[in-house]
Amino acid sequence: MGGTLDEIATRRVSALLDGLLQVEPVIALHGPRSVGKSTVLRALAAARGVPVLDLDDLGTRDAVAANPQTAVGAAGLLCVDEYQHAPQILDALKARLNREGTPPGTAVLTGSTRQDALPRTAQALTGRLHTMTIWPLSRGETIGVDEDLLPALRADPDAAVAAHPSSTTTRTNYIDWLCAGGFPLALRRSGAARDRWFDDYIRQSLERDAIELVRVRQRDMLRQLLGRLAGRTGQVLNLTSASQGLTGERKTVEQYVRLLEDLFLIERLPAWGKTLRARATASPKVHVIDSGVAARLMRITSAKLATLDPTALAEFGHLLETFVVGELRKQASWLDQAVTIGHWRTHDGDEVDYVIEFDDGRVLAFEVKANERVPGADLKGLRTLRNALGDRFVAGVALSTGQRSFTYEDRIHVMPIDRLWRPIST
Repeated sequence: MGGTLDEIATRRVSALLDGLLQVEPVIALHGPRSVGKSTVLRALAAARGVPVLDLDDLGTRDAVAANPQTAVGAAGLLCVDEYQHAPQILDALKARLNREGTPPGTAVLTGSTRQDALPRTAQALTGRLHTMTIWPLSRGETIGVDEDLLPALRADPDAAVAAHPSSTTTRTNYIDWLCAGGFPLALRRSGAARDRWFDDYIRQSLERDAIELVRVRQRDMLRQLLGRLAGRTGQVLNLTSASQGLTGERKTVEQYVRLLEDLFLIERLPAWGKTLRARATASPKVHVIDSGVAARLMRITSAKLATLDPTALAEFGHLLETFVVGELRKQASWLDQAVTIGHWRTHDGDEVDYVIEFDDGRVLAFEVKANERVPGADLKGLRTLRNALGDRFVAGVALSTGQRSFTYEDRIHVMPIDRLWRPIST
């Protein structure tokens, strides 16, 4: 039940890649540094018998920048790691596609920044580039199982709830998992060694990767802002509050928040359903991408969260929401169709932590509860959303630290959080 990783985890995105290469000319895998993009790319290249151009290597980077046409000209699948270091390779790749008629399976690229954060030349492949995000490891990937809760809930919520009626996972287990996070290298460490890894990761992201994207004039402010946003993870983003006391102008603060998003350190979860009710809020929530990074930024340990101190309970609630939202985000990214995600919150006090809307308008909704018991009052947000959506509302699930799965009322269910990674189909 611990948080360590003993071997290389099989990534769900690897299986998706094989199918996408049959139809997509170029696939770009974006995601945080050290999340496993290079491992996925090298495994793919080895299976296809082709080399990897590693642009993290300065010699390779200089050679590719000086000779981009030659770099993309070799026959077979082109694999480029960390392509943002030499984005001019995309213009050369575009020229190759023009010559060859845009065949599927031409190239797979990886990058550690969001595509729209790169220079204009990086937009060269618009219309020919399919982007995917590799997030930190899910719990299912860590323990070697394929999660299927989302498609199961969509197909038959009652059967999904009945599949695993009970759980033996404890609050202590959840604390350990959220503090460990999902980065492979962090999961291979424990204690002080893991803390050092998180500290190094944060420092390198802010001092090296950030500077490669923009001129950061106030590094101390960037670090302070990240720390404040970590302290507000799982909460509605309020830039005025988060930046109070910082020396930068409002415009600079907004630019730095965007930079932290581009580096995959934080994510803004957009407000959903603004047209559903006039009093729905338009403000996003902020989540640190990895709960382990968030806990380290907040200097929170498993031992502290294990207490029943009111401050620790509040911190556990926010970190648990970030952990669960992260698991749902990963699983949503593996679905065979695009979905719209967000949180729903009204000025009347109704809220739902995570909403998934499918192309046909049907909706799955999730609330995260840090307590073992979920009284009916805690289901108010799900109930209000169900009533507003009518038949479009497929299921609402309150995910808690309790140990029983059951249906509370029409289309509203309570499940232990670990149901997210306990496969329903066998």
